[in-house]
Amino acid sequence: MKGSLICVGTGMMLGAHISPICQSHIEHADVVFSLMASAITERWLAEKNNDVRSLQSFYQEGKNRNHSYNEMVNAIIDEVKAGKKVVAAFYGHPGVFACVAHRAIKIAHIEGFNAHMEPGISAESCLYADLSIDPGTYGCAHFEASQFLFYQRQIDTSAYLVLWQVGFTGDRSLTKFNTDKAYKQVLVDLLTTFYPDDHLVILYQAKVLPIETVRADKVPLHELASHKIYQHTTLVIPPTKKMLVNQVILDKLEGLGRKSNQPKLKLV
Repeated sequence: MKGSLICVGTGMMLGAHISPICQSHIEHADVVFSLMASAITERWLAEKNNDVRSLQSFYQEGKNRNHSYNEMVNAIIDEVKAGKKVVAAFYGHPGVFACVAHRAIKIAHIEGFNAHMEPGISAESCLYADLSIDPGTYGCAHFEASQFLFYQRQIDTSAYLVLWQVGFTGDRSLTKFNTDKAYKQVLVDLLTTFYPDDHLVILYQAKVLPIETVRADKVPLHELASHKIYQHTTLVIPPTKKMLVNQVILDKLEGLGRKSNQPKLKLV
């Protein structure tokens, strides 16, 4: 029998966010590899299949995370090559901040195996619901926090800015599970070139267990580095400016509207 790979998302909250199709794939797999947010979630997953193998053991303090990811991919692909129906289950969405799934699927395709991804409810989806943010209202830009530091990004302060994995901010070695206050202060210093230092920002963490509460701490930007920031903490920065009207484009569209007898465009 030829092996196959399906990467599935279990959602953020234990047992509550997983889709029927993802659960079915887990239950009917020959082997399930798991990368969950907590030991409780791993135990819950182990009840769904007799052969569930955690990928957490590949992580080690001081070990380059890229090496860990490649070892995870190798473990997954070895079972696919052995002719097994393999499922790799990731908390949240398997394609969001989860390079293992993307790498494994790419290698499986190169090797000639069937492989695809099934989505899950991500931390981003929870963020919009928990913080009552509609990204369609002002727009929303997302960056990984260290990437935001390392590269010159163009920021629109009339839209939301969301920075992920703030706990790792500034780690160029890929060996740390968290960086200290000095690293996070570098991020604050950069952000204050775009935003007032007293601008209220949000430290967000989604619920993983039903008994937990959502973290949505509003703090002044200049105090950010002094607050507890974990691996799974997300920084949300609300807009500080109004959107600027592009009058040149509006005039062009109004001219097109007159030709087709459309009503004049009104902005909210």
